[in-house]
Amino acid sequence: MKWNDASVTRRLQVGHNRFITRWTLGGVLAMFFIADVMAAAVIDNIRVRTSPERTRIVLDTSEPLDHKIFALVEPDRLVIDVPHANLQVDASQVPLGDGPIQGLRTSQQGDKVRLVLDLDAPVRPRSFLLKPILNYSDRLVVDLYTKEQQSPAQRVERLTNQMRDVIVAIDAGHGGDDPGAIGPGKLYEKVVVFEIARKMADMFNEAPGFRALMIRQGDYYLGLRERTDIARKGRADVFLSIHADAFKTAKAHGASVYAISEKGATSETARWLAEKENRADLIGGAGEVTLDDKDDLLAGVLLDLSITASLSSSLEMGGRVLSAIGPINRLHKKQVEQASFAVLKSPDVPSLLIETGYISNPAEARRLATEQHQRKMARAIFSGVHDYLTNNPPAGTWLAWKKSDSPTEALSYRIVSGDTLSGIADRHRISATRLKEVNGLSGDLIRIGQVLKIPAS
Repeated sequence: MKWNDASVTRRLQVGHNRFITRWTLGGVLAMFFIADVMAAAVIDNIRVRTSPERTRIVLDTSEPLDHKIFALVEPDRLVIDVPHANLQVDASQVPLGDGPIQGLRTSQQGDKVRLVLDLDAPVRPRSFLLKPILNYSDRLVVDLYTKEQQSPAQRVERLTNQMRDVIVAIDAGHGGDDPGAIGPGKLYEKVVVFEIARKMADMFNEAPGFRALMIRQGDYYLGLRERTDIARKGRADVFLSIHADAFKTAKAHGASVYAISEKGATSETARWLAEKENRADLIGGAGEVTLDDKDDLLAGVLLDLSITASLSSSLEMGGRVLSAIGPINRLHKKQVEQASFAVLKSPDVPSLLIETGYISNPAEARRLATEQHQRKMARAIFSGVHDYLTNNPPAGTWLAWKKSDSPTEALSYRIVSGDTLSGIADRHRISATRLKEVNGLSGDLIRIGQVLKIPAS
């Protein structure tokens, strides 16, 4: 082929255009890549919290994250893939607690972050996103449930109805990533109310005929419905939710006691009738009434009766709590108030929400921060509830037996799996020696189905 000046010029121009096109396209792609990297979310912290209910992994991020979770076996592992993210934390320094996580490994694969959790047993994961709040940024939360943690009924001790203790569920509000209200000097509501709840639980556990069920047993978060579910699965006779109030001005002061409002009770009745999972639940506290075999009309009547009785008990019990708090703390209102708080909506369990004071008020915050005032507040709430339940004991309890017309008569107890002679004696507030003496036993050997006589003292 012959080359002339014009053909050479044309070919040079075509080559130059191709070079410019390729350079321009490459530059655009590079800019897109740089922009994509710059736009990737930043993971700047990883936290692991263990609790009796679950193990929680929290990823603090600069913006909401997409993610994918899948499990691997032999050995058991859980993989969390997060696309469009940059990891800026040393995972080897993250405390793993005493839950199922034995190791945590991470890798940055381009713009994707991969977390691998080495486990000592299979888990059921549940993940969700949390929006920024207070000093927390966006968060990706992954909850891990072991086999033992998957059913609340398996986690909460079930007591026999024979001469049982009165179960008082005590819920310390907030917890974990939810600090609640924050008072002067960074006094966290979650810390104050947990200390009051713990002291109150000790008082109930020391009182004959009572047993405390702490809903939150450490510094971790539980959803509102989770709290009432734990109480109901534990066959609680009453539910006490402990809080510390806050307001936009520092002048607000005083303790308050709330019960469910009639409007809130009505809406809860409708929810229970509508949700199938509630139909299989029990109503009547420690009773054995289910709704799954009832038509809507009968179920509605049973719920109305249960809620009416529960509300009446809550109001009377709340009045006694207010009377006990009055001498040690100013009251915001002198009567039990009513509101539609979610934690008060168990239709079969008398429930109170107790605001122990205004943490936003400097004077009350200083008192709430002291161990002495926390104990006084715990004692006041305990006294009000103890007084009400002693005079209105739930059926089938040791308190009801002691209050009966003929408490000196011996009752019978049928031994079930897991019983021990010393445990039966302790539950019924008598000595093991006395129990063996009444039943003619020479040793500690007992058998399932055997019936023991329980003396009054």
